Amino acid sequence: QVQLVESGGGLVQAGGSLRLSCAASGRSFSRYAMGWFRQAPGKEREFVAALSWTGSSTYYADSVKGRFTISRDNAKNTLYLQMNSLKPEDTAVYYCAADRDSVLALSQYDYDYWGQGTQVTVSS
Repeated sequence: QVQLVESGGGLVQAGGSLRLSCAASGRSFSRYAMGWFRQAPGKEREFVAALSWTGSSTYYADSVKGRFTISRDNAKNTLYLQMNSLKPEDTAVYYCAADRDSVLALSQYDYDYWGQGTQVTVSS
């Protein structure tokens, strides 16, 4: 079991940057596949980025490729999402998630544990 707490969200102008953090507690964090998802008001939760438990494989939604970077620091039990060149369309609540069963997981239905989310608002 793992508990996840996101932080680092806030208000930023278009073109700016934010780094989200997801602090994990519990056992076997280093062997969990990790991901970031987001949900805007009135929309379904959507995939943003995923990272394998080995840390060697990543996958990004087309909408964020070249702008966002997912990474992990196993020594700190922390997952990160570096967000650059932010757009108003990126405004959403961002969630981190952990999957104990997969090496790399792209669907929200693969994930077993979720944080409560952190708000990112990008103004135009």
